[in-house]
Amino acid sequence: MPSEETRTATSSTGRARTTTTTAREGGGASTRAWTTRLVVAGIVLSALNLRPAITSLGALLEEVRAALGMSGGVAGLLTSVPPLCFAVFGVMAPRLARRFGPAAVVCAGMVAIAAGLVVRPYVGGTPAFLAASALALAGIAVSNVLMPVIVKRWFPDRVGSMTGLYSMALALGTSSAAAVTVPLAGALGHSWQSGLSVWALLAAVAVLPWLPLLRGRGDGPAAQAPARTGPVGEEAASAREAQAPALRITRSRTAWALAVFFGLQATAAYITMGWMAQIFRDAGVPAGTAGLLLAFTMVLGVPLAFVIPRLATRLPHQGPIVLVIGVCGLAGYAGLYFAPAAGAWAWALLIGIANCAFPLALTMVGMRARTGPGVAQLSAFAQSTGYLISIPGPLLVGVLYQNSGGWGAPLALMTGLMVPQMVVGYLAGRNRTVEDEATP
Repeated sequence: MPSEETRTATSSTGRARTTTTTAREGGGASTRAWTTRLVVAGIVLSALNLRPAITSLGALLEEVRAALGMSGGVAGLLTSVPPLCFAVFGVMAPRLARRFGPAAVVCAGMVAIAAGLVVRPYVGGTPAFLAASALALAGIAVSNVLMPVIVKRWFPDRVGSMTGLYSMALALGTSSAAAVTVPLAGALGHSWQSGLSVWALLAAVAVLPWLPLLRGRGDGPAAQAPARTGPVGEEAASAREAQAPALRITRSRTAWALAVFFGLQATAAYITMGWMAQIFRDAGVPAGTAGLLLAFTMVLGVPLAFVIPRLATRLPHQGPIVLVIGVCGLAGYAGLYFAPAAGAWAWALLIGIANCAFPLALTMVGMRARTGPGVAQLSAFAQSTGYLISIPGPLLVGVLYQNSGGWGAPLALMTGLMVPQMVVGYLAGRNRTVEDEATP
């Protein structure tokens, strides 16, 4: 039989091991909590930077054209560059994420945005200006695609609330850049260069939360920071995801429905941003009021971008939300045709609600795939294909407006596009995943 001293020593050793294990678990929990806070901060700050490169330029486009000697055709090309870059560079995001990890790629995306924004006002020529803009837009493109991936990886049980949070931040960044770029340029010596380059500071700040997440990484997804600091089983889940075969995403009907839905809602959004103020002005609304109406439409996206994703994740089928949003769009377009000035604020409200198809599409990207790599592939496919679909829309509206001399034909086009948007959105909202349809 063991002696009393042996039993006492064994008991003391067991207590010491228990105390050490508890301390380690407590330290791990504390580390996980701080890392999660960093991820949340990174998501919000990054989302704030996903549109100012575009809307700040729109606010000062006249000054940029005059300074660089841009023709109207080149300026029109410049307004088509964002969706083209989103389509081209967004395709690269999943491969980069598999190689370096989503956090590292988003961090690099923020660096690219900051570099492009700080350089482009001072390059001194139209080709270089377009190249610097493309650098910033490439950073936006990969971050666009990987935001749903990071949400799915870190917050699998809170996809709706976290998607709502970064959609709200994205809408806030969009509307803020549109509203304050001109006053900022005035405050900085009436310099359009300063008004554009100041947004590089926001992108530089967005780099900081991602830097601690890059330490101790290997070459593959299994070595991602969440695997070290995330909840129990995350490392095993990362390893399983790394070994999972790539999906044949083009064989998924859900992926195609979501891609077309994304493209049609992006078309409507770009048409709204580019032409809605002009519709009101042509109806006799003063220029200042027309600008306020457009700002009102854009600002509506801030609260609704938080509410709609949370509601979407509580429903097994998101189709009814798609239909409500579509009906609001149809009513808004009808109002713009029959009484654009008399009910201007009501039409701006309805179109603002219709533009919230964007956060709904992002939410469905996170819900229509089960794994992180699946979300990455679906996000890249849906956004790249969708942005390609959206490119002709604003240009076609301009052609119809010029040739018809009014807004009847453009509004008929916008109404016609809303109908298939509702159909494919309803199909994309069905409770199924792309893994069920596209696994080799």
